[in-house]
Amino acid sequence: MKTVLLFPGQGAQSVGMGRDLHDNSGIARRTFEEADDTLGYPLSQVCFDGPAERLTRTDVCQPALVAVSVAAWRVAAERGLTGDAVMGHSLGEYSGLVVAGAIPFATALTLVAERGAAMQQAADARPGAMAAVLGLDDDAVTALCDEAGDVWPANFNCPGQVVVSGTPEGVDRVLELAADSKAKTARLNVSGAFHSPLVASAAERLRPALDAWQPAVADPPFVSTTTCRPEPPERMRDVLLQQLTAPVRFGDAVRVALDAGAERFVELGTGKVLSGLVRRVRRDVTTVQIAAMADLDALPGG
Repeated sequence: MKTVLLFPGQGAQSVGMGRDLHDNSGIARRTFEEADDTLGYPLSQVCFDGPAERLTRTDVCQPALVAVSVAAWRVAAERGLTGDAVMGHSLGEYSGLVVAGAIPFATALTLVAERGAAMQQAADARPGAMAAVLGLDDDAVTALCDEAGDVWPANFNCPGQVVVSGTPEGVDRVLELAADSKAKTARLNVSGAFHSPLVASAAERLRPALDAWQPAVADPPFVSTTTCRPEPPERMRDVLLQQLTAPVRFGDAVRVALDAGAERFVELGTGKVLSGLVRRVRRDVTTVQIAAMADLDALPGG
């Protein structure tokens, strides 16, 4: 069975995430200890106990999600889980690259802490908004963005679900136009227009940190949800910069994996959002979520 390992992005966080893994697995406990030592503060306690306001800070939330995903992977790997490709939703690409051996865990933690700080700085400098548009196809939402102005498609998640990003006024106009089309909408609780040109300054701030990293070959291969293709080491830095201002094409990347023979998608870390998106692309595909020790029973031999 060809298995794709999936890693969630920002927005999946919740207070208490990772605690069960930490308390019941030595390798997970060591993973959280490494994260705490690398960052110089008790990241694990923020994951387990909050407060939610601190956990949702981008510079904390991003390494926290990477730590939980890597802990879940290491526990599952002890039970024999292997993958034929790794994919992540935005931030989740860093977790996937750790699992694939392209970037050391400690390096990823410091990179995403800087990434989160850069994104927050960009949002403070140019406040923005994001919203989900449900029930319209990709081309229809793109047309609404073109009509509204100052707003862009940010996440093509699955059929009938597109997230838009832009100025608050631009997003307001898209929501009005979407209502005229009888589409459902939902504002996202974010402070910036992520995955849009409005946060280009974040990419510039992050560039030196990424340039200092020497990517290794990803094994299993890293399939970018920005470019929707496997990416070699020499392109990884550019892809991770591009993803900050480019749309996430998660649904298209899932189709690429399915066309390549993927039969099972295993979501590692907190939440089940990506598994749900995969099933919206193809209903009969197998999905598994690994966020706690009991979830390991869903693995063969679990």
